[in-house]
Amino acid sequence: MILVWLIAILVVGGLLAWWTSRWNPVWARGVTLLALTIDLVLVLLLWILYGVRLTITGEPRWLVEFSQPWIPQFGISFHLAMDGLSLLLVVLTLFLGILAVLASWREIETRVGFFHFNLLWILAGIVGVFLALDLFLFYFFWELMLVPMYILIAVWGHERRAYAAVKFFLFTQFSGLLMLLAILGLYYIHGRDTGIYTFDYTTLLGTQLTPTTAMWLMGGFLAAFLVKLPAVPFHTWLPDAHTEAPTAGSVILAGLLLKTGAYGLLRFVIPFFPDAAADFAPVAMFLGGVGILYGAILAFAQTDLKRLVAYTSVSHMGFVLLGVFAGNELAWQGVVMQMLCHGVSTGALFILAGTLQERMHTRDMRRMGGLWRVTPGMGAVALIFGMASLGLPGLGNFVAEFLILLGAYRVNVPLTVLAVLGLVAAAIYALWMLQRTFYGTPQEGVRFADFAPREWVVMGALIVVIVWLGIYPQPILDTARPALQALTTAPSTAVVVPPPAPGHPNVLLIFHQEEK
Repeated sequence: MILVWLIAILVVGGLLAWWTSRWNPVWARGVTLLALTIDLVLVLLLWILYGVRLTITGEPRWLVEFSQPWIPQFGISFHLAMDGLSLLLVVLTLFLGILAVLASWREIETRVGFFHFNLLWILAGIVGVFLALDLFLFYFFWELMLVPMYILIAVWGHERRAYAAVKFFLFTQFSGLLMLLAILGLYYIHGRDTGIYTFDYTTLLGTQLTPTTAMWLMGGFLAAFLVKLPAVPFHTWLPDAHTEAPTAGSVILAGLLLKTGAYGLLRFVIPFFPDAAADFAPVAMFLGGVGILYGAILAFAQTDLKRLVAYTSVSHMGFVLLGVFAGNELAWQGVVMQMLCHGVSTGALFILAGTLQERMHTRDMRRMGGLWRVTPGMGAVALIFGMASLGLPGLGNFVAEFLILLGAYRVNVPLTVLAVLGLVAAAIYALWMLQRTFYGTPQEGVRFADFAPREWVVMGALIVVIVWLGIYPQPILDTARPALQALTTAPSTAVVVPPPAPGHPNVLLIFHQEEK
């Protein structure tokens, strides 16, 4: 039941935060912080247990699993499970959730309870996405993330919040409906062939599909995951949503919601459609390489600080797409590291941008400059996470991108070279950002306070994590390894139908991956 409690605590905590805010807004913040802290402690205890099991029993696939019938007449169950991959992402979700609450402690002053209600329900949906092993349940949690995030942007966002919220909603809702059609297609094909109609993940694995059918169904899943990632050219909602969202919304969007797209590629696309994914891999890796360069170039062209950071996410997620479809364990290890490190480093940059906007009432870098003399603490933090963004050795992003490039080099050398050029572009935009905001001569009359103790706690935690990931990533790699190795043993789903011989019926030849 611990997996159920992880979600239930967030759902109930959101309701309590909304209710208690009628007496004192501080109670809403406290309830939210308490719910997230309890969940984080539970997951860290599971991580410790998982490490013990790895040592004693080898490599278990599922650390803990829960399954109960939900709508049995349609084959729908409340099936949750946690392995190393989902464990790491749930830890990231709760960690960034706590920091998002602390970062927005003074920023949100209107409808505080309703804000924290939406925040916790978004996080409940994200945790559910990382734990669901029933495809209908997965889609339910996928949609649960959507409406609260729309409200968060539309109510507490900045100048063009209505436009950004509607654009975010339309992109994610339409692509999600395409994924639902693909889920239903998989459900009916498996039921037709076996007589068992179910949405269960483990049962649907290995469903035999013709190459054309597999490509169409994979396209439905890809539509949702590539939009959420986001991959070029499906990224246009991201800069607007990031720029107009409140600080906590930007942290959750960049640090967590984008990771649900990457998680979906690893959890569903690769295992369900291994042959179709292999056929699509050159196109996907090309889109990843283009995204790396395109995002870096567009970031360099921005004058809005939050918009610049948003385009860096497009570039970094290009590495994820490149690594996922490289199709080997080395690249997938880099993908896991990139998901974690990007969440930490980009979350920190959005918190920094929100802090500057709160104090200066602008995001325009042309009105900044020389801020290091005014706020040396902010300058030092910006330098650390700017260096992380460009992949400086010793920080986590370097490990992630290095592993992805090594894995991609084994598969496609030209696209790996293209990705390396993206690293050069990343160095340009990161240094340009630092130069325009914190170096040079301060604007006349610009004076404001440096980080407060609460903000130092937030930034200190992020710095410790990004340095730990850069210096000692082995615990992360060990935790994710069993889940990634399971991807390499996914059965082939291809069904080859030869032309019929005269006077003879069709013969279905089913080829497994190892036989091919």
